[in-house]
Amino acid sequence: MKATDGQGSAVQPGPVLLLGSGETSPTARKIYDQFFAPLQPPVRIAVLETPAGFELNSERVAGRVAEFFRHRLPHYEPAVDVVQARKRGTQFSPDDPKIVAPLWTAEVVFAGPGSPSYAVRQLRGSLCWQAVIARHAQGATLIFASAAAIALSRHALPVYEIFKVGEDLHWKPGLDFFGAYGLELVLVTHWNNREGGEDLDTRRCFMGVSRFERLQAMLPESATIVGIDEHTALIVEMAQARCQVRGVGGVSVLRQGLEQRFENGDTFPISLLGPFRLPRLAALPVGAEVWRSIQAARARRLEPSKPPPQVVRLLSERAKARQRRDWRLADSLRQQIEALGWRVEDTPEGSRVQPRSEEE
Repeated sequence: MKATDGQGSAVQPGPVLLLGSGETSPTARKIYDQFFAPLQPPVRIAVLETPAGFELNSERVAGRVAEFFRHRLPHYEPAVDVVQARKRGTQFSPDDPKIVAPLWTAEVVFAGPGSPSYAVRQLRGSLCWQAVIARHAQGATLIFASAAAIALSRHALPVYEIFKVGEDLHWKPGLDFFGAYGLELVLVTHWNNREGGEDLDTRRCFMGVSRFERLQAMLPESATIVGIDEHTALIVEMAQARCQVRGVGGVSVLRQGLEQRFENGDTFPISLLGPFRLPRLAALPVGAEVWRSIQAARARRLEPSKPPPQVVRLLSERAKARQRRDWRLADSLRQQIEALGWRVEDTPEGSRVQPRSEEE
């Protein structure tokens, strides 16, 4: 059943890829291939800038990921948008419909490095976060790495505050993404980190094993800790009620006093994470205006429109640049086309353009 308004229909969630680190590594590329393959090119990808939105180079941080998708996965003809949802109350607010617009039709949503605490503060309850929840429930793939994966937890680890600032051990409320699905998860990336060498234990996301044990004791017994090694992905497939582990390391699941370890290639039922359930769309924390925006954006994509000669010329020049694999020029020409009010879509039959909406 396809849902368009969020009322009554069952969710049809896409997979969630949780990466311990290495979101632009060769290992990650192989993992992405598995889940991009069923998608029809061009694959529409939205890269959230939010987790690193407090950093002066946040645009570059997200831009590197966007470049990775464009240049390392060209056979999917990725149409990548960087969602500049950096900070509430600014011109880059996650509540601004113009900023959020690429999410309405995104097939893949990515978020990565930065601060878990900052990401939670900026996203919780925002228009941007509602859009992410809605698109995932309609089948979009989510790729959340490092800090962004931690932010999805019900109880989020404040890494910077403890490791860098020296605050007392504590947990912060997270985005609780999996709560609607019956799971109380605590996601901990960089589970096997060794940057401290012999002098400093930086396992358990820079906390160290002994300090993390004290943190673990602060959590409610109902919580499930999921530790994800670096360059490793836990793939949560809600529609199939299963989880997969892919990458060079493994995943540790700590629940009700028991620890289970899963390595590359292992598959296990999602019920090992808790009392999993699939909710109705109407039960998700998504406002009616979000469903309407998604429906309207989809309708606009189906409306034919003839571009002016200048746009046709730029599109032709861009096609030649892509044939020469001159990605820098191709990106520049894309920006020129968008500045004229048209969005470029790369398809197996070639590139085409659609008029951009006022929200974009």
